[in-house]
Amino acid sequence: MTTGTLDEPTRRRGEDSRRPRWRWMVVLAAFVAVVVVVGVLPRLRARTAVSRDTEAMSVPVVSVIRPKRGGPVNEVVLPASVRGYREAAIFARTNGYLRRWYVDIGTRVKKGQLLAEIAAPEVDRQLEQARADLATTVANRELSQVTAKRFAGLLETDSVARQDADNAAGDFAAKSALVRSAQANVKRLEDLTSFQRVYAPFDGVITARNTDVGALIDAGAGGGAGSQLFFIAQPERLRVYVNVPESYARAARPGLTVDLSVAEQPGQRSHGTIVTTANAIDPTTRTLLVQIAVDNRTGALLPGAFARVHLALPNETPAVVVPAGALLFRAEGLRVGVVGPDNRVALRPITIGRDLGPVVEVTSGLTGDEAVIASPPDSLLAGQVVRIAPQSTPGDGSAPAP
Repeated sequence: MTTGTLDEPTRRRGEDSRRPRWRWMVVLAAFVAVVVVVGVLPRLRARTAVSRDTEAMSVPVVSVIRPKRGGPVNEVVLPASVRGYREAAIFARTNGYLRRWYVDIGTRVKKGQLLAEIAAPEVDRQLEQARADLATTVANRELSQVTAKRFAGLLETDSVARQDADNAAGDFAAKSALVRSAQANVKRLEDLTSFQRVYAPFDGVITARNTDVGALIDAGAGGGAGSQLFFIAQPERLRVYVNVPESYARAARPGLTVDLSVAEQPGQRSHGTIVTTANAIDPTTRTLLVQIAVDNRTGALLPGAFARVHLALPNETPAVVVPAGALLFRAEGLRVGVVGPDNRVALRPITIGRDLGPVVEVTSGLTGDEAVIASPPDSLLAGQVVRIAPQSTPGDGSAPAP
């Protein structure tokens, strides 16, 4: 009994000593679980999120646009030079001093109207001398003619030698030639004298007068523009000359109607028609010279003005318009990035037409239905997967707003 009684308390004390150990183990396990939940799991979730974000960031985000389709007609604006339908610089044909002028700048003149008179006393004296020389040669010819006839009559009776008769006939022929020469000299000087009166060659307006009374006049145009007496132009009808780039030369055909505008008359346009072209490309400028006829009876344009010609040229090869920033300059040629339905990039080779600054015309390589990358990075590769930015707005060929 005593032994059993002592064993029971001992057993109970043993059980009591083991209970705190189990409690501490439970507390320790709970603590470890709390540490795992509070410390390790957030780190695992953060690591997973970082991996997911890193994978997402490795896919480039691009903005795309829809190219704008070109219309059937292209309006090309080119600088042009306006000239009178008829223009002429009037020079003197004889030397002297200006005696009198009758027209000033802005004067409308008729064909054959007297413009100025030139005093040329030297020519007048030369004409008098030539006429006197002509009278002398005529008298000598008449005497020679009488002598030749007389010798011819004497030759029939053998009163003179045939040689003397031949000499008389030859002298008459020489004197006749001298008369013709003197007559030509008189005619020449009479023409020079007539040049002392300057007339208008056609109806027009005097646009310049470069002389005054008493000014020394030099014959001909060798002295340059300063030796011009007058400049005359016809303003009622104009010729407009424009150099059309080679890429549009085929479309600039005679009969095509064009518009003209000048800076001093904004919003107003004159109309003209292409009448002829040079039919050859200038090898220096690579342009085609085109002549346009303009009816200017309203006086809207002035000869010598700078104008802009608006050519509505048929678009034989319709183009699409893309931003200049969409172009990729690669070693293999010009490319644009196109995003396919699977979000993979295709680098399309293209050919550009006109460079309009912010945008360019693409004449081949695009149809206008593609999703073109607006600002592709230089590292863009064919077949690369990209993500399209939500703010991309297909539209008119311009870059999307940020």
